[in-house]
Amino acid sequence: MRENIISFLSSCNDDIKNLCTYLHDNPEISYHEFKASKYICNLLRKYDFEISTNFLDIENAFIATKGSGHPKICYLCEYDAIKDEGHITGHNLVSTISVAAALALGNVIDKIGGSVILIGSPGEYLGGTKGTMVKQGVFDDIDVVMLAHPDISTCESGSSSSIIPLGLKFEGENKLTFLNKNSYSSLDGVLLTLNILNSIKKGFPDNLEINSIISNGGYTTLLLPSNSEIKFCIRASDTKTANYAYDKIRKIANYASKLIDIPNTFFLYESPNRELITNRTLNRLFSHNLKENGIININPPKDVYAGLSIGDVSHKVPCIHPYISITDDNVIKYGTLDFAKATVSSFAFKQCHIVAASLALTGIDLIKNKTLLNEVKTEFFNNTKNQI
Repeated sequence: MRENIISFLSSCNDDIKNLCTYLHDNPEISYHEFKASKYICNLLRKYDFEISTNFLDIENAFIATKGSGHPKICYLCEYDAIKDEGHITGHNLVSTISVAAALALGNVIDKIGGSVILIGSPGEYLGGTKGTMVKQGVFDDIDVVMLAHPDISTCESGSSSSIIPLGLKFEGENKLTFLNKNSYSSLDGVLLTLNILNSIKKGFPDNLEINSIISNGGYTTLLLPSNSEIKFCIRASDTKTANYAYDKIRKIANYASKLIDIPNTFFLYESPNRELITNRTLNRLFSHNLKENGIININPPKDVYAGLSIGDVSHKVPCIHPYISITDDNVIKYGTLDFAKATVSSFAFKQCHIVAASLALTGIDLIKNKTLLNEVKTEFFNNTKNQI
């Protein structure tokens, strides 16, 4: 089967390479990935996938399927870029690897049974849309989810941060400064909240970080600020700790509102992310296939400071998010223009084929071996049964 997968990927090499290059040459910012989504969907149609575009009424999201029934193996696409910087974190190659894996598994799916699913989720840099898809039940009937991310070193899937992007607004009245010098303003609510929060931070858990910025609400010479706003980035190693901080901030802000009689409202200014729960059994299986296909040096699990939208998915279905080296140049750094250029190098394309084949073969292993799949699901249940 491995030879068949590798042979198939070689036969569609031009399509795979052209996809990666097109995405690289046409970078689009979060939630504006019109060209990327259309190009990917047209390529999938060429290989007889059934496509639903603007999935869940999310512009530029899609779901593509081939085969029928269980097990359902799912890969994920992310295709947004950074404004004026392009694909400095390699989302063009993320999508290319996932598409290639889906095409390879789709080529044999009718022979082995089960289904292959590819989901395109826009807006990853702004929290992503996978959390919305989780809430809509998209992953309820899926067996495993896999996504491989380009990097400067090859590492097993680890964890990520839990992120809550919390906004807080105090809303007062329009008042003239010279007639209300002893009146409280919305800015007083903001400053009081921040002062109390800073006073009690020393009692917070070590795995919690709260950054904040006053995003609206300065004085003018004539008017007191009527609307003032803070944006908090709550970052923790797990969702329970992040929610602890969320609750503390709400209590502080509500206390401040009562004290100075100025109401507040809370909002999320981006999509939140839960921490990634890596399925070690699935991780081990993928790493074995990676080695069988020629990538031998695999570093231990990589834990990232960033939030990942696949973290939300990992609380619903077994997931992995490994990292793959796409450069043999030790000088190149992740998140740079040089890294973006490296995503369309000959070395990166070689790695892409190996990783895509390994992802497809992992799907085949799970479809053909129910014991393996049960092991993956048992671990998932044990890891998530006590999660909030």
